Amino acid sequence: MNQSILPPIKPAAPPLDVQIKHLAARYRNARGIGLKVLNALGAKAEGLLDNLPKGARDGLDGATIKALEFSFEAAAKTRANVPDSGQWMTRALTMGTGAAGGFGGLPSALAELPVTTTVILRAIQTIAEEHGFDTTHPDTRAECLQVFASAGPLAEDDSTDLNFLTLRLSVTGATLHGVIKQVAPKLALVLGQKLAAQTIPVLGAVTGAAINYSFTSYYQEMAHVSFGLRRLAEETGSDRAALVEAFRQELSNKATKR
Repeated sequence: MNQSILPPIKPAAPPLDVQIKHLAARYRNARGIGLKVLNALGAKAEGLLDNLPKGARDGLDGATIKALEFSFEAAAKTRANVPDSGQWMTRALTMGTGAAGGFGGLPSALAELPVTTTVILRAIQTIAEEHGFDTTHPDTRAECLQVFASAGPLAEDDSTDLNFLTLRLSVTGATLHGVIKQVAPKLALVLGQKLAAQTIPVLGAVTGAAINYSFTSYYQEMAHVSFGLRRLAEETGSDRAALVEAFRQELSNKATKR
């Protein structure tokens, strides 16, 4: 049985279908940035992880969990003391950290992971606030994390993985580690691609900056999609699962027309 959007409590402005099309366009554009960067570097996402040393591949899950644990607290603390920057400034900042990470090859790229993850998570929290959500609330904190469970900017498969939009996680002191462990495997694969791309023998610093730009842009757009759908559900009284299904259908229709 096909899901349909429930009658809203009040009409959306602009109309619901217009807003869903806008969010779908953001999603498609975000997915294209990373692949354009890879093409410019003369690389393909397929097989990228094979370029990493076995030790690095084996340690990705642990490194990702540590990066998320560090970033989750660090992002909130820095936002309490340092004013938010705009989206472009955030992208510029991660380009700087990516350049530093790429300059020294794999060891410096690994050391850069927690810093870049913190900057991106902070940007996700800022976007959550822009959509009207309290980033100190457990549900919002969980949704900021689950944005990292999306497919990643280097995904070449056209089939859309939208499970991150329907995850229902709650963050408390006791469950934080459990939530991070749920998100980490997906992010570890994505970060593995990032690390491998940063070791492409072109100009390490330039590659690192370009890859970080694509990653930051991607997760900022995924945050807009995730919190945009949540805001639509709450403002109109629509069922969120039905909104996600309508969003998925919009992506599918557009792909069929190509």
